[in-house]
Amino acid sequence: MQNPWPLDPARILEEITTFQRKLAAGAANLQGLAEPGYAETPRELIYREDKLTLWRMRGEHAPTSKTPLLIVYALVNTVWMTDLQSDRSLVRNLLAQGEDVYLIDWGYPDGADRWLTLEDYIDGYLDRCVDAVRARAGVAAIDLLGICQGGAFSLCYTTLHAAKVRNLVTMVTPVDYHTPDNMLSHWARNIDVDLFVDTLGNVPAALMNWVYLTLKPVRLLQQKYVNLVEILDNPRELENFLRMERWIFDSPDQAGEAFREFVRDFFQANKLVRGGLTIGGKPVELGRITQPVLNIYAEQDHLVPPDASRALGHHVGSDDYTELAFKGGHIGIYVSGRAQREVPPAIHRWLREHP
Repeated sequence: MQNPWPLDPARILEEITTFQRKLAAGAANLQGLAEPGYAETPRELIYREDKLTLWRMRGEHAPTSKTPLLIVYALVNTVWMTDLQSDRSLVRNLLAQGEDVYLIDWGYPDGADRWLTLEDYIDGYLDRCVDAVRARAGVAAIDLLGICQGGAFSLCYTTLHAAKVRNLVTMVTPVDYHTPDNMLSHWARNIDVDLFVDTLGNVPAALMNWVYLTLKPVRLLQQKYVNLVEILDNPRELENFLRMERWIFDSPDQAGEAFREFVRDFFQANKLVRGGLTIGGKPVELGRITQPVLNIYAEQDHLVPPDASRALGHHVGSDDYTELAFKGGHIGIYVSGRAQREVPPAIHRWLREHP
């Protein structure tokens, strides 16, 4: 029987030679590379409280928008995924469109933050940031752009402080936490979160990163490092890879009590859609959101499946609800070339249609 995979010594030798050349080039490139930076868009300090910092981002030209746009990111990882590098920056592209962009950097919680609650984050820090932006811009209401967990925070905030929000944009935001294809939710729903937090206090960033990586273990723990060999001889691509790795592992710990509440009320009880959610004793009901809403989701998102995000359209009270599907994943929606061409202009067009 003929071997369906005949060995070609010449091809094997060529692949070995190429592999050795790339490794040698990679060693030289790594020695010459400084630690890649990010968050390089100019910014101005607006407000600071505890670990939190509120920034106004600066573009090359003055903003043309009359309503400021505040970016609310998740507590997991840092907000600088939105400003990873000059040619992969949601922030920079929004500025180029004429938006007046502010963003919240939640900072790095430590032992002093162990008992921070969702009320502290949403009805405290976030509300005071909104007030600081309103005062700075001289407006009664602002536009919110909530990303991932920050989108869930923005939904809660809008129900509690409707008069302060003009338009709401959500990106890769989980709304229904019990869709069948939500692997992260299946895990979170089966942990004893009280024992978890009572034992650990604040949740270590390294543990959280491990959980996210093991959702796609072959792709995120093996294949991407095998593929790294292919770019070792390309200094620019190598720098981009290392910049992304730095962002992934430059993550904050999670304040224990807020983590407990989020897992219990959102992942386990699914109260955002089932009802019964309260923040500081005040009811959170999506039906109270009557502002225009733009909901952007990623079609290949393994952290927030499309159905988990699209559920917003069934529960929000707004008559002006728009969905935008992006062909990519949870991270690609910020940094891919397609995202740079499609997402910021789409947000800008929609906001201009809702002055």
